[in-house]
Amino acid sequence: MFRLMRVYEQAGAGDGRRVLVERLWPRGMSRKSLRLDAWLRDVAPSTDLRRWFAHDPSRWSEFRRRYFLELDARSEAWRELLAQGRRRRVTLLFSSHDLQHNNAVALRDYLEAKLRSRSASRARGAARGAGAASRHAGGGRPARRAASAPGSRAARRRPAGRHASGQARSRLAGRGPA
Repeated sequence: MFRLMRVYEQAGAGDGRRVLVERLWPRGMSRKSLRLDAWLRDVAPSTDLRRWFAHDPSRWSEFRRRYFLELDARSEAWRELLAQGRRRRVTLLFSSHDLQHNNAVALRDYLEAKLRSRSASRARGAARGAGAASRHAGGGRPARRAASAPGSRAARRRPAGRHASGQARSRLAGRGPA
């Protein structure tokens, strides 16, 4: 679970892991006063994107689109953060005055979407696996025999001493024509 907090707010006992997600260190803040667990500069938007956005709310949707593309290209920067958010509360710290249009809001939305999509794909996989298990457990079609089993259709089609490709084994070993 991800929570947002300005760096200028008092840290609380329920904050969980506190992670600064800004490229630049916040003005007037000491490391001790932040009670920081990590500073992940690489999950912040690039300098060019940050300057282009300039916290202009009219550019918010385009900023999010571009920022998400940057995050897609740098999955190693946020993967651990996502894993931590799956296990415990993570507070994303930011310094922007605008509480609704900043990179931490966009990052939280991105990470939560990733959590939802992985949860949904796991649920689909589990349902698919359970359906297959119940089909093969009793009803439905029987499980197929392995192609390499003696007496299988593939083994019956292939003359003895021949490889699956139809080449003689000796030829594959480099011992000349069969």
